[in-house]
Amino acid sequence: MTSARTIPFRKMNGLGNEIVVVDLRAGGTPFTEDEAAVIAQAPGSHFDQMMVLHPPRTAGTEAYVLIYNTDGSAAQACGNGTRCIGWLVAENTGKRSFKFETVAGILDVDVATIGRISVDMGTPKFGWADIPLVEAFHDTRAIELQVGPIDAPLIHSPSVVNIGNPHAIFWVDRLDIIDLGKVGPMLEHHRMFPERANISLAHVLGPDAISLATWERGAGLTRACGTAACAAAVCAARKKLCGRSVTVHVPGGALHILWRDDDHIIMTGPAEDEYAGEVRIG
Repeated sequence: MTSARTIPFRKMNGLGNEIVVVDLRAGGTPFTEDEAAVIAQAPGSHFDQMMVLHPPRTAGTEAYVLIYNTDGSAAQACGNGTRCIGWLVAENTGKRSFKFETVAGILDVDVATIGRISVDMGTPKFGWADIPLVEAFHDTRAIELQVGPIDAPLIHSPSVVNIGNPHAIFWVDRLDIIDLGKVGPMLEHHRMFPERANISLAHVLGPDAISLATWERGAGLTRACGTAACAAAVCAARKKLCGRSVTVHVPGGALHILWRDDDHIIMTGPAEDEYAGEVRIG
């Protein structure tokens, strides 16, 4: 643990997904995972994800962004958090289009209003080794994984994909078919997923709508997970359950997901700026 210091932050949310933003572009000591977990537990600074802005590493980008989950572990991507930092940069600079670099790659952001922010989430990875899985599956639209009796499982045959983070989508007739708060931790840490995984239940409402509940890797049950919404949308299209333009309904609201013909996923939704604060660590 480094010496004690006070960290200014902004508390935001994307459809109820709690986001803390820390801007270190003007200088500051990077966080350890232990420190990130401490910040998540401090009064007023709880987060599902913390977006830490560092000086840009690549020309043309606004910042290099490191992302932390509630437990302090690193996340490679966070769609709701990217919309939040997009709004802050737009408010501070007056620009409406810009790029952020993350571990998952460079993300393009377009800000119309605080209620309509679009993020190019890149392209999905469907190969079993790219997700990654511990064993080979030729068709990742449905892998062998189930919960419940072997002859009558409650959920089974999830679609898997990497949208910056690993995702497993179980297709269900109703979201309350199983207690995701109980099975989520088991499935997140299942041996099938060597880097753990985000676990979702998805109910297809029609050719352009999906209802979704998500257990988020390193964070737990969440009101919204942007990458999970993207994962459900592209996997539904891949299984021909939906078209390539869908509204994904999550407990916190709705996101629009467009899987373009060039394979890029465009996620559009709101962000909310709650308050500024400080937290002391060390």
